Amino acid sequence: MYALLLLIEQAGSAKVTDVIHKLDPYGIGISVIGMGVVFVSLTLLYLSFYNISRLLFYRTKKNLQKKGKTAEEIKEIETDADVSAAIAVALSIYFREVHDKESAVLTIHKTARTYSPWSSKIYGLRQYTR
Repeated sequence: MYALLLLIEQAGSAKVTDVIHKLDPYGIGISVIGMGVVFVSLTLLYLSFYNISRLLFYRTKKNLQKKGKTAEEIKEIETDADVSAAIAVALSIYFREVHDKESAVLTIHKTARTYSPWSSKIYGLRQYTR
C-alpha cells in the first residue's frame, strides 16, 4: 500500500486511475484482494459465532456449578443438535401459521372521472413547431 502511495506521489500530475492501470492492467490484483477480504471476514464471523456459543455454554456451566449442581445434572442440560434443529423447525412452522391469511380480493374501484393527466397520451407526444 505504501509503495502504491509513493508511486502516485511520484507520478505528480498523472491520474490515479492511470497509475493503477499501469500496475494492474487486467484487474486481477484488485479481484484477489476483494475476494480475500470477503473470505477472511466470513472466516472471522464464523469463528466469533462459534466461540460465542461455546463461551455462553461455559458460563452457564460455571453458574450451575456455583449453584451446587453436580456434573451429571449439568450433562442432562446439554442438548443434541438434532433436538435443537427440531425445536427450530417447530418454532418456524408455528410462527408461519400464526400469520393471518390475506384474502385475494382486489379493492380497485373504477372512478367516474376517467381523465387523468397521468394517463394522458398527449403529454408523451412531441409537438414540432413549423
